[in-house]
Amino acid sequence: MSADLSGFAYLVASVCFIMALRGLSSPETARAGNIYGIVGMLIAVGTTLADPTVLSYTTIVIAVLIGGAIGTVVALKIEMTALPQLVAAFHSLVGMAAVLVAAAAFYQPQAYGIGTPGNIAVASLVEMSIGTVIGAITFTGSIIAFAKLQGIMSGAPITFPGQHLLNACLGIGAIALVYWFCQEQTGSLFWTIAILAFVIGGLIIIPIGGADMPVVISMLNSYSGWAACGIGFTLQNTALIIVGALVGSSGAILSYIMCKGMNRSFFNVILGGFGGETAGPAADMGDRTVRSGNADDAAFLMKNAGSVIIVPGYGFAVAQAQHALREMADLLKKEGIKVSYAVHPVAGRMPGHMNVLLAEASVPYDEVFELDEINRDFASTDVAFVIGANDVTNPAAKNDPTSPIYGMPVLNVEEAGTVLFIKRSLASGYAGIDNELFFRDKTMMLFSDAKAMCENIVKVLE
Repeated sequence: MSADLSGFAYLVASVCFIMALRGLSSPETARAGNIYGIVGMLIAVGTTLADPTVLSYTTIVIAVLIGGAIGTVVALKIEMTALPQLVAAFHSLVGMAAVLVAAAAFYQPQAYGIGTPGNIAVASLVEMSIGTVIGAITFTGSIIAFAKLQGIMSGAPITFPGQHLLNACLGIGAIALVYWFCQEQTGSLFWTIAILAFVIGGLIIIPIGGADMPVVISMLNSYSGWAACGIGFTLQNTALIIVGALVGSSGAILSYIMCKGMNRSFFNVILGGFGGETAGPAADMGDRTVRSGNADDAAFLMKNAGSVIIVPGYGFAVAQAQHALREMADLLKKEGIKVSYAVHPVAGRMPGHMNVLLAEASVPYDEVFELDEINRDFASTDVAFVIGANDVTNPAAKNDPTSPIYGMPVLNVEEAGTVLFIKRSLASGYAGIDNELFFRDKTMMLFSDAKAMCENIVKVLE
């Protein structure tokens, strides 16, 4: 394939990737966005394979078959609630790929047209070093994120005295080593930079708590994009540079959106994460009382309501209650009751988690609203049906200046006439703080698995 035709094909692929990102910004266009992404990747891969410099198609086919088989098995077996750790694991692979490509370019620079061993162009050495550092940080950072999300290690912040100073010193040391490496071009310096970056990647993620994991995921997504971009410069591949830049910038923008949704600055997340990987212990009731109910009570209250706003959360995802919830909502709508869904930007363990689950159950898009669109409606709503959400409904974010989530935008569920709250217990959310909403007079706790409770409510409504 000629250079001009190759460049045009890569341009088309890049446009498809841009359209994919645009499509994925809304549940209504997400399916089309995925198709654009698939088409773009097919064009990019096909164009690369058509390059006359390819030496062994057999090796490539074997690698594709192995990777495709692994990806297929993972895609078929992974649960929706495990997607965050899957994303983190995939990010780690992109990071390691960047390190390995940089190593290959360093030891065989003539194959990449960047010089000869010991006499590599300085610009290429800088690109190589940046790709190595970002890739290594992405790799170990993603591994730590995976371990926290999977429960292999504690999701609570892991801190020690002088941690931030150590990270700063290691960062400065990495920059100094890159400068030295550009002068000396030795293998020992290359691997010292890589090892130091691996260490930095782990150290910057361990102090981040489970409550900040949505931001961490999007942040690592950004890192993996910039690592891919670095690979693109090393390989002199236009498509990889463009795609890496797209992923890097979109991940950074998403991180900003997540931080805004939690009212936390990016540096605050990196330097002071909070929360754990699991719900905290049950709240200390003291002299407070909780009003609890069952499916009959919930069905009666909703059947006699004029409007119901459903608020899904992580417990909803864990229970895989989306289909039972959709059935319940359909029965309420048959009774002439207005049903809406309120989705908080950071509900669940990854951005868009709740939207995906609702879309899986074919919930109409025009019934699903973001926080800013629906928050004012709670005051005129008869029933707020909270299913497995916690921190995103906690009034402490608005009225307790000492709370770690103070200032975080939350759904105003307490303004509804009645709040039905499905939870297994009074345990706190990932932020590790009690939810005072549990103890308010207008709240009725429905202690149960989310799916089981929805199914029981459906039986009563029928």
